[in-house]
Formats: sequence, C-alpha cells, structure tokens
Amino acid sequence: MPHTEDALLLASHIGKQFGGLSALDDVSLHIRRGEIYGLIGPNGAGKTTLFNVITGLYQPSAGGFQFNGMHYESGKPHLLAQAGIARTFQNIRLFANLTALENVMIGRHVRTRAGVFGALLRDRGTRKEEHAITVRARELLRYVGIEKPAQTLAKHLSYGEQRRLEIARALATEPLLLALDEPAAGMNASETENLKTLLKTIRTSGVTVLLIEHDVKLIMGLCDRVAVLDYGKKIAEGAPEEVRKDPAVIAAYLGGGGD
Repeated sequence: MPHTEDALLLASHIGKQFGGLSALDDVSLHIRRGEIYGLIGPNGAGKTTLFNVITGLYQPSAGGFQFNGMHYESGKPHLLAQAGIARTFQNIRLFANLTALENVMIGRHVRTRAGVFGALLRDRGTRKEEHAITVRARELLRYVGIEKPAQTLAKHLSYGEQRRLEIARALATEPLLLALDEPAAGMNASETENLKTLLKTIRTSGVTVLLIEHDVKLIMGLCDRVAVLDYGKKIAEGAPEEVRKDPAVIAAYLGGGGD
C-alpha cells in the first residue's frame, strides 16, 4: 500500500464476495485530505458495497485500507466512527419520532464521556456535557440551514431538510471523512444547488468528502477527482474533465452497467 503525506484514505486491492458473486474486485483508491472525491458508476457497480467496507458494515474478502495513518483489514462501524469516518445512507435513516435537535445530539455519542452511570447519576459533569452537546447540535442545525425546525419531529421535515439533517448528524461525530451515499437523490434543482453549496462549505472547514451520486452533472461540477466503478472494478480515476472523456466510462454508461 503506498504512503503519501496528503492521503487521508488509501484503499488497497479491496475485494468483496457474496457467495459466488464478486461485488468488488481489486479496487484501490487514494483520497487526499481536504478534497471532494466522487464515486460514480452504473447501477450495481459496487459503489455502496465499497462504502460499506470502508465504514465497517461489510468485512472485505480481500485487501484493506489505511485511514489517517492507521491500517485496517477490517473494522467495526463504531470504531471507524471514533477514528473519524461518518456516513449517510441511500435511504434516509433518521429517528422519525425524535426532533431534529435530538437526532443531531445522538450523533455526538461517539465523543461523549459520561457513559451509563453518568446518565443515571446526573452529576455536574454529565449535565455540563449535555449542555455542550445541545449547544453544538443547534450550531450544526444552523450550519446546514435547518435551525428553525429544531423542535420539529424528523418525520415532519421536508425531504430536503431530512437530507440536511442526516448530514448534520454525521458532522456531529466530528469526522475527518464525510461519506455521503446519494445525498441528492430525490432533490429538486434548488435543493441540489443548496446541497452543492453546503458541501463546498464543509470542505472549506477541513472535512474531506467522499460522495456517491447518480447525478453526474453534480459530481462533475463539484468534485476535485472522480473514480468510476463498473461491475465491481475501477475503470477510471482522475479529474472530472479527464474521466468524462474516458472511453471506458463512456462505454459503461452508454452500454449500461451492471447500487
């Protein structure tokens, strides 16, 4: 696995098999600190499977990855979250009957110290920590543009607000890498443009962004570099203008693919 000073995530020869199906085959990625890195490909290309390996939901059948200088052949979601990897999912996974504020507060659990006994005893340190969590959660809601409905149940938010709430909850973990799985899915043009602005702001704050998206126009207009998967293999990687012209990429999209 290569070592470069600017690398936040180095995925090396990742493979993932489900029975006789090879979902990922020898996939390597190099994501630099402070960039927005796009991952695209036809349906079934293996994009979400790769996300699930990197975030610990799946264990790789081959290969491994290095994140922030630490090597992982496999990982558990809570440990990788503590290490600095946060993610969202294709399908919204909020606590529907909790408020927007409470959803973001839950995201702080990997950075809290009180534990079960602190929560039961309600000592001074626990109360102080809970206050700080509430303050930070309100800051993040303001940051993503949904401060006003802080006390609204998540299920009553608009679709675009729910997507932003997921991002706020992920940011509550204080990630080094924010991995977003199709955050623009189902958004209208205005919501997509607002999302684009938000992701640029997040990158400016020092958080690296890894983005799966079917909206190729969004990817090409936002990302510093892009990788393309097709049938579980990486077929291209580079600047958006380079990838757009790659014959293998053109063939994959025009010919159909086979997340």
